[in-house]
Amino acid sequence: MAHGQDSGKTYHLECSGEALITSRAHATPEHITLFAGCFCPFVQRVWITLEHLGIDYKVMLVVFYYEVDPYKKPAELLEISPKGLVPAITLSSFSPPRALNESTVIIDFLEELATSDTKRSSHTTESLFPPRSDPYARALVRLQADNVNRSLIPAFYRYLQAQDEAKQVEGARGFVDALQGLVTLFERAEREGYTQHGLWHDRGSLSYADVMAAPWLFRATNVLKHYRGFVLPEGDRFRAYIDRLLDHPAFKRTCSTEKLYLDSYERYAFNRPNTSQVANAINAGTALP
Repeated sequence: MAHGQDSGKTYHLECSGEALITSRAHATPEHITLFAGCFCPFVQRVWITLEHLGIDYKVMLVVFYYEVDPYKKPAELLEISPKGLVPAITLSSFSPPRALNESTVIIDFLEELATSDTKRSSHTTESLFPPRSDPYARALVRLQADNVNRSLIPAFYRYLQAQDEAKQVEGARGFVDALQGLVTLFERAEREGYTQHGLWHDRGSLSYADVMAAPWLFRATNVLKHYRGFVLPEGDRFRAYIDRLLDHPAFKRTCSTEKLYLDSYERYAFNRPNTSQVANAINAGTALP
């Protein structure tokens, strides 16, 4: 059953810890504006991408990290994201400015932007994908990311929102099955000789699939642990992968303190009505927005 009683805690409006330091370092609006909620995992994977790809913040594309309350949607957010969902970005280098929403679309755009730009910062010079000369290897990474979006993320929310014990047991099994599905795809790529892209390998680089999965794997270590008593599966390879992922500098720069996540996700853990569009979709058994 859920941990304790619903104390009525609500979501935070400002990030904390390393994420706060990072957001303050990008507080001046420039060519790209990121509309974000500090606790949102879909935002975090865009933010990780921005940090990792090393788009030059001062010279080329300085990112303005603009936090909004995603449940009190400002007009400027609704103009660029019709559902009022974060993340969204505006691109002021166009006249008039243009915009993009949906985390996967934004990440794809940033990847294309960064890999076509030779004036990047010192964070990295690598792509989230294998080279274009190997389309099959790129497809394997996309298969892994597809598994995250189709299986891992919905399983996370079904488990967290389940209220009776039987449903929670079922949810835990479903989440573990989703984790195993992702590992199976990592192992497939390894068997086929692709070990350079992805932190599953101790010498691999951060991949598109890693970025897609990281926010929910992280929340499994704090939110699911706190509210459902969940412990990640055993196994040296899997635990080493989690350590490499959560210790990655780009990921760590986007993380707040644990309290922010525990407070912000209490409403999911007790499945309060109208918690979010994602929560409503899980309750209705429909696709995530």
